[in-house]
Amino acid sequence: MSQLFDVVVIGAGLVGLSTAHSLLQARPGLAVAVLEKEAGVARHQSGHNSGVLHSGLYYRPGSAKATYAARGLAAVAEFADAHAVAHATTGKLVVATDAGQLQRLDALAERGVANGVPLRRLDAAQARDVEPEIPAVAALWVERTGLCDFPALADALALEVLRAGGQVLTRHPVTGLREVPGGMDVLTDGMAVRTRVLVNCAGLFSDRVALMQPDVTEVPVRIVPFRGEYAELVAEQAERVRGLVYPVPDPALPFLGVHLTRGLDATVRVGPNAVPALAREGYRWGRVSARDTVASLRWPGVWRLARGMAGTGLGEISRSLSRRRFAAEVGRMLPGVRAEHLRPGGAGVRAQAVDRTGALVEDFLVLRRGPAVHVLNAPSPGATACLPIGADVSARALAVLDAR
Repeated sequence: MSQLFDVVVIGAGLVGLSTAHSLLQARPGLAVAVLEKEAGVARHQSGHNSGVLHSGLYYRPGSAKATYAARGLAAVAEFADAHAVAHATTGKLVVATDAGQLQRLDALAERGVANGVPLRRLDAAQARDVEPEIPAVAALWVERTGLCDFPALADALALEVLRAGGQVLTRHPVTGLREVPGGMDVLTDGMAVRTRVLVNCAGLFSDRVALMQPDVTEVPVRIVPFRGEYAELVAEQAERVRGLVYPVPDPALPFLGVHLTRGLDATVRVGPNAVPALAREGYRWGRVSARDTVASLRWPGVWRLARGMAGTGLGEISRSLSRRRFAAEVGRMLPGVRAEHLRPGGAGVRAQAVDRTGALVEDFLVLRRGPAVHVLNAPSPGATACLPIGADVSARALAVLDAR
């Protein structure tokens, strides 16, 4: 053991790196290390998402999601400007494509106003001025939405951690935790890294890391992986989309649904869907982990979730396996799109916390257990909100450090 750290952060995604950055900003000279099992940063959720900076439109008023999204969007833009990270404020159009969606559109507008999100309601003609190819009967124009190169943002955060004297140790998979007087040993690749305080930002493996802690016999949730698959529009179809186009979300479903995203590189991605993944890093159907699958099936909440969303789940799976059906879903917003207009656009795996009742945990979930702070749920808008989330987790870690 070569060094005793004040704080060790597990996970070099955006939340973990932001936490380390915030710790070093708050306490210059603090001994901080970030441990990452991959060869680089942002290799999972932080680097496999839509790249959208969210406004806070969708979230329950008063929730951490709503608060963090608004603060995060501004903070990320400021940090990106200061560190030459590509980003843009583009706005987005949320479209009702038939009259049956108008009531939900109005309810969404009310929620946005409650969250302080600037928006305008557009009629069909006004919506066509924004996106001429989209068959909207009405829409919301949400100006405070944008795009960001999140992998580049992670790289910039890692560089700032290093400049402030912290360490980012890649290829350091955590295999166990051992409490010792005054702190904890983090076991990795046959060695132990000693720390006074541990912060678990392990994302897809956050519950598993929490259960490594010797005096933690249970946590209230399990991570259930959902794969979100994207497609890209071929060039002649991509020209029909000017910006970001979202459907009116169904409040009964946990995900926003398939949407159109013109990225910083002008590529238009469509998706994601939401299908159960057979591995926590299951970016394709062929990636199967018996351990991950069995762990999910042993959690009672998974069975209750499956019963409650069986119809929706089967529909998502069918669209995953059939490009024609996926194209039909896209065609609701962009008529004329056919299977041959789509090419593979990558996938991400969402670390979704599910409780024992089968409920999807909607908001951020951070727990303290002894000398450790565990981030057990940091779903979308986690990338947008990474800086304020990191500041909050950092403050909790410093409170633990000061109390020891």
